[in-house]
Amino acid sequence: MRPGEKVVGIIGGMGPEATVDFMRRLIAATPARDDSDHLHMLVDNNPKIPSRIATLIEGKGEDPAPVLCDMARGLQAQGADFLVMPCNTAHYYRPVIARSVHIPFLDMVELSVKELAAADPKPRRIGMLASPAVRLVGLYSGKIEQAGLQALFPSPDYENKLLGVIKAVKASQLGLQHRQDYAEVAKNLADAGADAFFIACTELSVIGPPDGVTGPVVDALDVLVEATIATARS
Repeated sequence: MRPGEKVVGIIGGMGPEATVDFMRRLIAATPARDDSDHLHMLVDNNPKIPSRIATLIEGKGEDPAPVLCDMARGLQAQGADFLVMPCNTAHYYRPVIARSVHIPFLDMVELSVKELAAADPKPRRIGMLASPAVRLVGLYSGKIEQAGLQALFPSPDYENKLLGVIKAVKASQLGLQHRQDYAEVAKNLADAGADAFFIACTELSVIGPPDGVTGPVVDALDVLVEATIATARS
């Protein structure tokens, strides 16, 4: 490790493929000439965390917060200097997780909204490509409004299609119809006036931007990658 370089603790498993995708992007974005130039990552890729969808959308199931807090404390005990969590929906639990440890915990929501607000030209209406839970708990809406922007969510039928795409990625069953549905959701948002798109679900980050999108796209996972490297090497 470089002198003063920090160890990254990753609260993962939501879903496992999204966590691996985050690590892959982190490795690809890190300037390196040899193995030793890469970041030291401690990863708890735990797919057994209680479902956030069941709790936040369906109103049933076990609270995931205690498991997430245990994971954070475990990473801290193993030597992590700061924490990241490559899952947008799970950031609903970030405040309670942050209180359970004494090391910094990067806020992907706050970092992403700053990225949207700093875009040039500055967008006004942000097409949200996210789990319905993100809308239901207002995870991004308030912060986006505070930045002088407007969050646009898909209409109910298209939101259900988007949830189907997310579930297909989790089940490793993504097909052509899912990709077409994803593109239709983006068109629905564009027709509603979106002048930029925000990928606010790491399962959707795995796919990338929808086909046919021509406006600017900000991906929360990429934002977290940049902030992780900057924090580790600060």
